[in-house]
Amino acid sequence: MTKKVFTALGLMSGTSMDGVDLSLIKSDGFSQFTTILNRYEKFDHKLQQNLMILRDKILNPRDLEKYSDEIKKIEREVTLLNGKIIEKTLSKNDYKIDLIGFHGQTIFHDPKEKVSIQIGNGKLLSQITKKIVVSNFRNQDLINGGQGAPLTPIFHKLIFSLINKKFKISFPTNIVNIGGITNMTQIIDNDINGTNIYAYDIGPGNCLIDEWVRKNSSQKIDKDGKLANSGKVNELILNQAIDNFTINSYDNSLDVKDFDLSFIKGLSLEDGCATITKFTAYLIARGIENLNKINDINPKINLICGGGRKNIFLINSINEYLDNKKTKIENIDNFDFDGDFIESQAFGYLSIRSFLNLPISFPSTTRCKTVTVGGIINKNF
Repeated sequence: MTKKVFTALGLMSGTSMDGVDLSLIKSDGFSQFTTILNRYEKFDHKLQQNLMILRDKILNPRDLEKYSDEIKKIEREVTLLNGKIIEKTLSKNDYKIDLIGFHGQTIFHDPKEKVSIQIGNGKLLSQITKKIVVSNFRNQDLINGGQGAPLTPIFHKLIFSLINKKFKISFPTNIVNIGGITNMTQIIDNDINGTNIYAYDIGPGNCLIDEWVRKNSSQKIDKDGKLANSGKVNELILNQAIDNFTINSYDNSLDVKDFDLSFIKGLSLEDGCATITKFTAYLIARGIENLNKINDINPKINLICGGGRKNIFLINSINEYLDNKKTKIENIDNFDFDGDFIESQAFGYLSIRSFLNLPISFPSTTRCKTVTVGGIINKNF
């Protein structure tokens, strides 16, 4: 029986809070997948600043109530902006979309309290676009005992099956997404049902580097790792940070608020960038190798996606810290996928699975008790 192929639009705003990634895809929610287009729309400076200030204010679930009026105001702005981006995209193309996967902007994530808040009003976006919008992807996983993250592994499994078929890259493999936080999916074989995949948050990604650059310069990121490359690593501070920070278990998802910059206070912009990038690289490398040992796999390749893959200093440092030099680090762009848009594509794909009542998270990916169908379906037109 031929499965229906849906056209879905995925929207993703990451921890950098700099804009929206949009991807238009076609998929049956199982094994078929085609990318139609990818685009990025930048937030204006004021909205980005307001989002960052809001995120910094919310330290616990009580603050969600305390700042509820402010949250609603900014949520409306974010939703209206996403609506304009969709209208702008579709007006230039004659695409008929079935679904919109609207991740929203994370402002608070605490799986211990079973709370993960992504601002973005699915009902309002559905009303604006006259489309079915799937939103709030994380809540059901949290209710079911999961961490609410990472949610992209089932999509990682799909795209690696396509890479395996086209480029003959053998199983098992790791897909490492270096966004604000670094998460990794370990794909054991080609079973399309979501089994035999493991996923974990393994450390910071760009969050510490970006924060350091923003606080100490007029720049927003260390483009290509040039600042770090021009600085000198403070080995004493780096070694103390490595000794003092230990991830005892990879079963818990991470948030940008789990890390801070206090240990590099007083360093120059460049030296601080070099030191914090080395610290980030060390944690990523250890995460990769520790989880390879825990799950007893020996992948021949680590496919890297997310904005961090462009930071040459970071990638070179990860390579230096990896003990197993036979495992290559490869940019996913080399295999016909744009590493900037894996997550926005994923939420388009997850919207289809949610609409079909198919699971999007699994005990081996988020530590939920049973396979979980996530996402709220909004039809408000």
